[in-house]
Amino acid sequence: MQVTLAKSAGFCFGVKRAVDKVYEEAEKNDVPVYTYGPIIHNEEVVADLEAKGVRAICGIEELSALPKGVMVIRSHGVSKEAYDEIRKQGFQIVDATCPFVLKIHRIVEEHSRKGYHIIIIGNDSHPEVEGIKGWSDPKRTTVLKTKEEAEQFTLKSAEEGAACGSNGQPNVCVVSQTTFNYNKFQELVEILQKKGYDIIVLNTICNATEERQTEAAEIAAKADAMIVIGGSHSSNTQKLFEICKNECENTYYIQTLDDLDFKQFRSIDNVGITAGASTPNNIIEEVQKNVRSKL
Repeated sequence: MQVTLAKSAGFCFGVKRAVDKVYEEAEKNDVPVYTYGPIIHNEEVVADLEAKGVRAICGIEELSALPKGVMVIRSHGVSKEAYDEIRKQGFQIVDATCPFVLKIHRIVEEHSRKGYHIIIIGNDSHPEVEGIKGWSDPKRTTVLKTKEEAEQFTLKSAEEGAACGSNGQPNVCVVSQTTFNYNKFQELVEILQKKGYDIIVLNTICNATEERQTEAAEIAAKADAMIVIGGSHSSNTQKLFEICKNECENTYYIQTLDDLDFKQFRSIDNVGITAGASTPNNIIEEVQKNVRSKL
C-alpha cells in the first residue's frame, strides 16, 4: 500500500494564526473570550475551545446582552459595520483576520469609494464574502459564483454614482474569495472581460489555496483512491473534494477517522490524502497512520 500525504494539507498560515490567538487569549484572560463566528470550520477545534470557555457568537445582535470581554475576529474577517459595532459595544478586539483577506477589504473599500462596481467571485453566503461585501457600497456590489451568473450579469453605464472609463463603460473591479477554485475564477473572468466594461481584475486567491488545489489534483490523478479531510462546512475542503473527484472517482470526504470505512480500500494499492485549511494536524496524522497500518 502506497500512501501519499499532500505537503500542503492542514492549517494554512491565516487559520493557524487565528487559532493560536484564540488559545492564547483563553489562557491569559480572566474576562470572557468570544469569537465572531466559529474560529474555523472544524467541529473538533470549536468544541475544544468551548471546553476552555470560549464562546462563538453569530451576529452583532447578540453583543448588547454579553458580558464585556475579548472578541477575536476570525481569519474570515468581518464587515465594517460589524467591526465598528463590536468596538462601540465596548469589547476589546483581537483581529485575527487573515492578511490576505484584509488586503481584499482595502482594495474593495478603495475602489468602491472611487465609484467602481465591485464584483466578488465566490460563495455569497460564505463568511469571508459576507465580510468583503461589508467594505463596499451595497448598491454597486455583486457576488458571482457560477458561469451562468457571470453570463447573465449586466451593468448600466448610467448607474447612479458609478465611475466610467474612457470608453464610456462602467468601471468594474473584480476580486475573489481567497479559497475559490482558481480555474473557475479564470473561467468567470474571461466571461466578464468580453462584456466591454472598463475592468480591473485582481486575483486575490491566496497562494496557499492555489498550491493546495494543484497538489491535490496531482496526487488524485495518480491515486486509486483519495481521502479529503475537513469540516462539513469548510468551503475550501468542499472545493478540494470537487477537484479530487474530477481526477479520481474513488474520492472520500471525511471529517475524522471515525468517518472512514476501510472496507472501501480493500483492493486499493495507492491512496492519496489531503486536507482543508481548517483541519488540525493531529486528525490528519491519525488518518494517515491508520491507513498505513490497517491496509
